[in-house]
Amino acid sequence: MKAGIASPNGVVLQDVPEPTPGPHDLLVRVKAAALNRADLAAAKSGPGADAKPIGIEFAGEVLEVGEAVRDFQPGDRMMCHATGSHAELALCDHRRALKIPDAMSFEQAAILPVGLNTLHNALVTAGRLKAGETVLVQGASSGVGIIGLQMAKLLGARLVIGTSTNDVRRARLKEFGADLALNTADPDWPEQVLEATGGEGLQVTVDMLSGPTVNQTMRCTAVKGRIVNIGRLAGARAEFDFELHARKRIDYTGVTFRTRSIEEVRDIMLAMKDDIWDHVISGRIRVPIDSSFPLSQVQEAHAYVRANKHFGKVLLLP
Repeated sequence: MKAGIASPNGVVLQDVPEPTPGPHDLLVRVKAAALNRADLAAAKSGPGADAKPIGIEFAGEVLEVGEAVRDFQPGDRMMCHATGSHAELALCDHRRALKIPDAMSFEQAAILPVGLNTLHNALVTAGRLKAGETVLVQGASSGVGIIGLQMAKLLGARLVIGTSTNDVRRARLKEFGADLALNTADPDWPEQVLEATGGEGLQVTVDMLSGPTVNQTMRCTAVKGRIVNIGRLAGARAEFDFELHARKRIDYTGVTFRTRSIEEVRDIMLAMKDDIWDHVISGRIRVPIDSSFPLSQVQEAHAYVRANKHFGKVLLLP
């Protein structure tokens, strides 16, 4: 089968063996795969002797199920937050999969799993968001960020702020739940947050930027506020103001799915489903599809995402 494989120069399209499902796996014909920034990093790592497809998010049709699987059967439509999506066929442990609602297309389903799991975990579990609190989503014009804006509002946030350094994308954030849209390239943005919150600051921040913005984010965080780091688009290292962090008693939490067990991922997914699945089915949580590329143009798709000009999600269609 054809698949997008990592190489020293980025993703390349190759023929690889078809995957074989284990006891807990679903073998899936990929109908649509969403691109994430994590895919760009994975694409430049060496493939090693056993080259496997990259990609972490997809939707498709179940072809085969492992012997331990009871909740899926061939023919089911599913979405999944799992590796190997840049391919014609992929495996997914059934404990990471969700059935696609009847009225939802494969394309719509493919752009949801990573954002739903990540943002529910960030806002609710790590961020301990309560109704009536104020929320900031950094880097909010990404597909994950757009889900975060809507989810925060649906969970009862009093004020939801999103950021983007692109004027056109920033102007669209209010379509997806932002009460205020700010530009972190403007050095006064923390003061704008403080003004919007009556001087109190933010209770919860979902931080996809990190890097040099971290001290600015803490400056406009409330005493006993929570910052949840889920990405490092602005940089993985920076000077950190420990005095500010301590004085405000800020909880600064780092999260990733890369070190989580299948049981942890399953628990995260089920908690998300309990809280917001009705909003997913109703379409109140939605993500725009910026553009789609055939799998044969996987390199062009990666280049497009790397250029950082998209709003919402970019799809690969095998």
